[in-house]
Amino acid sequence: MPTIGRRQIGDILQVLVRDNNIEQALKFLKKKMQREGIFREMKRRSAYEKPSEKRVREKAEAIRRARKLARKTAIREGLIAAPKPRTLAPGRAKTAFGQR
Repeated sequence: MPTIGRRQIGDILQVLVRDNNIEQALKFLKKKMQREGIFREMKRRSAYEKPSEKRVREKAEAIRRARKLARKTAIREGLIAAPKPRTLAPGRAKTAFGQR
């Protein structure tokens, strides 16, 4: 079965609907799908991709991954400063992942 990153395409994304709140469940499902890269994969598969374009895309993805890994390693070793933590907008309380 084809894979996306570490997961297989057939893996299940499960979202619990609480208090019949469909809108909130859909919002959470879309966020999960975005994080998993499903929308990007659907867009990529919607049209034929020439083998040369596929090689270029895969090479660019590999370079991006290598740079990200190098950046994380350099931060861990103290060679470069870690990015500043993002601050929340006023009035927004930080909640546990997926719970509101």
